[in-house]
Amino acid sequence: MKAKIIVAAHKEFPMPADANLYLPILVGAEKNYRDGMKYQRDDVGENISGKNGNYSELTAVYWAWKNLKDVDVIGLVHYRRYLYLHPSASLEDVLTTDQLSSLLKKSEVIVPRKRRYYIETNYSHYVHAHHQAPLDATREAIKKLFPSYLSSFDEVMSRRSAHMFNMFVMSRVRFDSYASFLFGILQEVEKHVSLEGYSQQELRVFGYISELLMDVWINANEINYTEVPWGQIGPNHTFLKALNFLKRKIGLGSRVTHF
Repeated sequence: MKAKIIVAAHKEFPMPADANLYLPILVGAEKNYRDGMKYQRDDVGENISGKNGNYSELTAVYWAWKNLKDVDVIGLVHYRRYLYLHPSASLEDVLTTDQLSSLLKKSEVIVPRKRRYYIETNYSHYVHAHHQAPLDATREAIKKLFPSYLSSFDEVMSRRSAHMFNMFVMSRVRFDSYASFLFGILQEVEKHVSLEGYSQQELRVFGYISELLMDVWINANEINYTEVPWGQIGPNHTFLKALNFLKRKIGLGSRVTHF
């Protein structure tokens, strides 16, 4: 099994020691490149690197989909967030090739443990934190391009938990299926929403939406998956994140728009 887990990064940062498995990709490469950086750039070959401000780590996913052809298994993690066999937040404990091989014998896809919201659905949580129009446009895009997925979208939106962060490991065959669905939908949504007036953070809209599309694809295709712990390298800033969420929830409510 030849596997590559791409590590989306916008700057230099300590990376896992296993360079055969973990491939750092510099996202938004033209803007973020610094002399001497040895990361794989996301602006070579067929790419959407120029859309990194809207697609976030998905420019690395797109690069891998179009250019990383000689692998059997593909995954995505972030330069500060990794998948583990046991709870950890250390580069020394990240998933190994042998662990991946063992996990993929039991299931088709590896994802991080769900994030649970308890008092909100995935839909209400999203629209309280972000602009509503792109998510409603996502439903319309699915209805148009992947109508058999529509019931899965509605079901996922009504749930109170989701596999977040766009982190995964899966076979190349499954990855091609997922990427075709993901980018097909996002490119359709892009045609129908205006991002005028969005803050720099909210301009990352297609990255945010994609976090919910993973479960739509999994549910629609009845994918057998395994959840593993995820951990973050360095400070988590949990209090600040919670505070910012409350601010967004209060502030965005008055400017929500509809598709």
